[in-house]
Amino acid sequence: MNSTALQGRAVFGPLAGGGRSPLESDMTKTLEIPFAKYHGLGNDFLVALESDVPRGLPDFARRILNRHTGVGGDGFIVVMKPETKAHDARIRFFNADGSEAEMSGNGIRCAGAFLLERKGQKCILEIETVAGLRTLEPRNAREGKWAFRVCMGAPILEAARVPFKAVGVASPILRFPLGTYRGDVPITVTSMGNPHCSVFVADFENTDWLRLGQEIEHDEHFPNRTNVEFVRLVSRNEIEVRFWERGVGHTMSSGTGSCAATVAAILNGLTDRQVQVRTEAGALEIAWPQACEVSLTGPAERVMQGKYYNRSTK
Repeated sequence: MNSTALQGRAVFGPLAGGGRSPLESDMTKTLEIPFAKYHGLGNDFLVALESDVPRGLPDFARRILNRHTGVGGDGFIVVMKPETKAHDARIRFFNADGSEAEMSGNGIRCAGAFLLERKGQKCILEIETVAGLRTLEPRNAREGKWAFRVCMGAPILEAARVPFKAVGVASPILRFPLGTYRGDVPITVTSMGNPHCSVFVADFENTDWLRLGQEIEHDEHFPNRTNVEFVRLVSRNEIEVRFWERGVGHTMSSGTGSCAATVAAILNGLTDRQVQVRTEAGALEIAWPQACEVSLTGPAERVMQGKYYNRSTK
């Protein structure tokens, strides 16, 4: 189905052919779940309407996101009616392990693309998330591809709100010596509505960042676990980052992670306040003007639309 066919439909009505039809009887029941798949710089998400998905979202997210037995993706986004009528939608993010994330910078752009395909073009989208209201400004669009500037909110720097547990340490948490298998690693701790830990490295080749990221995600200092960014300084206005995402693992890019890495670099005096973040899949533009919100500018692209056959035992 192309984007033209989607425009003009009620945002929260079913997708074409999206009625739940039982295909099997007796011991099992199969529901057809319409979905769309997008990616934001290689960070891929499945998006569906709340009215089309079954109960038990964590378990359903694990099944549909499985890359071998499901559709496959880093995250699953549920689009719901907003709590405030003036807003465009309310969304929830689920990780590949079924855990719920408060916010996703790449995911919200994918949700924005999903909404524009169903609502038509708008100058501003206002989307409710667990982390608060986020506004998206579409920058350009062509068939199946969009770019958005997202107002990501102010970074959270207070340890208790991240949350980060450490005795006798003042906020913001800069260069905290976190014990790891490699010894103490200096970390900077922030939140973009979800927890982040930034580690500055000289290079990626000589840093076992996949193992380190997995260890730090589950460190006891982070009661809700954490996302981890490994940051290489390129210049005063450019950094390169590798991402270990909470509940997912290695991802090609991360929107909130790019914001957190930029905030960490600024707090440590390493960069200016407008930074290009180089990820494994391309670049994001991040800005944090003095005493203002962080903004993120980047792409979203539709990959496919289809139906997932959700089989459950009666």
